[in-house]
Amino acid sequence: MNNIPTSLEACVHAQLDQYFQDLDGEVAGGIWHMVISAVERPMLEAVLQRTGGNQSRAAEMLGINRNTLRKKIEQHGVDPHAAPPPA
Repeated sequence: MNNIPTSLEACVHAQLDQYFQDLDGEVAGGIWHMVISAVERPMLEAVLQRTGGNQSRAAEMLGINRNTLRKKIEQHGVDPHAAPPPA
């Protein structure tokens, strides 16, 4: 598990490099929002799936307040019970 942050960082870095190449000289803007939006929803879905939709446990895993988690769920239109936990 120690290599997961490194893998995630490498993935984000590679995708941003590709994004800058695709811009082909155009000025970039809104990168912070773009990256957070792209990462936050799948992270919420994965953690909620892992906890079987238990928002208290998910908030604990994420290291955020349960009310913050609820706001993020609503903001991203995530169904906390969309998928069962992995076997």
